[in-house]
Amino acid sequence: MNDAGQMDKTSAGAYRVLARKYRPRDFSALIGQEPMVRTLTNAFAAGRIAQAWMLTGVRGVGKTTTARILARALNYKTATVDAPSIHLEEMGEHCEAILEGRHVDVIEMDAASHTGIDDIREIIDQVRYAPVAARYKVYIIDEVHMLSNQAFNGLLKTLEEPPPHVKFIFATTEIRKVPITILSRCQRFDLRRIDAALIKADLARIAGLEGVEAEDEALAMIARAAEGSMRDAQSIFDQAIAHSAGRVTAATVRDMLGLADRARIIDLFEHLMKGDVAAALAEFRAQYDTGADPATVLADLAEFNHLVTRLRFVPEAAEDAALSQAERERGREFAAALSVRVLSRAWQMLLKGIQEVQSAARPVAAGEMVLIRIAHAAHLPTLDEALKALEDLPAGTSTPPAAGARPASLPPGGGARAVAAASVPAAVGSGQTMRLLREATLEETDPAPAAREVPAAEAVALTGLADIASLAETHRDLAFKVQLKRCVRLVRIEPGRLTVNLTPDAPKTLLGDLNNRLQNWTGRRWVVSLSHEEGGKTLAEEEQGRRESALADARTDPTVAAILRSFPGARILDVRIPDVAAGEPAAGEPLPPEPDAEDDDDI
Repeated sequence: MNDAGQMDKTSAGAYRVLARKYRPRDFSALIGQEPMVRTLTNAFAAGRIAQAWMLTGVRGVGKTTTARILARALNYKTATVDAPSIHLEEMGEHCEAILEGRHVDVIEMDAASHTGIDDIREIIDQVRYAPVAARYKVYIIDEVHMLSNQAFNGLLKTLEEPPPHVKFIFATTEIRKVPITILSRCQRFDLRRIDAALIKADLARIAGLEGVEAEDEALAMIARAAEGSMRDAQSIFDQAIAHSAGRVTAATVRDMLGLADRARIIDLFEHLMKGDVAAALAEFRAQYDTGADPATVLADLAEFNHLVTRLRFVPEAAEDAALSQAERERGREFAAALSVRVLSRAWQMLLKGIQEVQSAARPVAAGEMVLIRIAHAAHLPTLDEALKALEDLPAGTSTPPAAGARPASLPPGGGARAVAAASVPAAVGSGQTMRLLREATLEETDPAPAAREVPAAEAVALTGLADIASLAETHRDLAFKVQLKRCVRLVRIEPGRLTVNLTPDAPKTLLGDLNNRLQNWTGRRWVVSLSHEEGGKTLAEEEQGRRESALADARTDPTVAAILRSFPGARILDVRIPDVAAGEPAAGEPLPPEPDAEDDDDI
């Protein structure tokens, strides 16, 4: 029966949604699944019909429909044909009942609601009986991955050696959840996502059959929103027909789905690549005011960013029928103008930004902050560009303009490369160079680096690690002080030169951090080098040695020894040397008690 006849048949009765009304009834009507149809055609022609099939794919690609068509092919019988056949040009004796899901010998079961061993045991008890009317008894189990482990185990033996009159067809969206023991007993078909161009063409066919006028851009938007699912596309199209009252337009679909105008998305993308924050925020707010969801706007930006990147490597992708004319033409222009580094950076920032917007209490504000980051990063050089600019600058060159300075006229997306040289100071010391390269990879930088206040240089004479630790404490850099005390062994120290040995657990950046801090704290250039000589003890080891020596001296003190004998179980926790100048108790005066919460006998 053709689609027109089917439409005439259902028009007199109750209304049927498009997804049911135009469900494929034979293999020739399946869209986008040619590999599976070809395999089944060859298998049926050679008489190599499997005992079980596993159909997998995302929702709406036709798994259940394919299972019913396959059951129809297995039981195909007409006045002239009485054998399994893929060619189903006319309706057979059992076809209508099978397609409508009411045939007595084709049993459909939803594993989501029949998960237990009892449901499988019922199937096992029934397979021994011959079919009532058809050639084969066919069991269609949808969402088979929902079965319990006991149910899968109970099905194994029957699935491996079923009676000759029984066939199994399984369908699932989660193929990884199906045990390998089940998969190995089935012939597997992976139903592919349907291409957006094929979906758009089929929607146009349905629109003609329904007598509905639909714009090409509207059909393309629906095809994109379906994400490869024909059922979703037909459902959205059904809703769009009702929403538009006769003529389906792009504006209608956009309002219905809360999508942003594709041309305006491209305008927003151009503002971002130019680094024009004000224009980008104005466009974003305008789209939000017309009903576009902030997360959807960012998702559309990411999709267009991906399209531009793809067009850079696959120019023929512009011929995709699902693309609008604006996407096709302007996408080519951006692909020719933007570097892959800029596109990749924008892609990463958009992916992270979408998650931020979806979880933010104020999605609009979060979306604006994401756009500001992208626009601000559009003109920053990448690490490779900063290195190349350093190599190109001759030694002793005066410092170029600050990184925040941007040329008045900036081509779309050309900012990163256009100001790469302007973002790199003159080649100076290695510490400053590495700091520059680290800053070049950041998404955001200080908009006015020249306004920072640099502390005045301090003329400090250093004689050992203790002096450096004292400097760290003066500058309240306690984390670095701890690393210095634990991981650095002094080999030699001279004015402007420090040679050290590091412990095995020292951070990899400690040597560079030590160099930078010495230059900042002392106001002079230092050369910090790593030596293979063992060097002296670390400050922590020296403190531990002094502590152990003090504890040993305390144990030999007659007064302390008498206390330890008088209080069995008592132990020495600490030894403190009084400082009379600081106002602490002098020798011979009692120290204030410091009781331990866990052990009152501790000294």
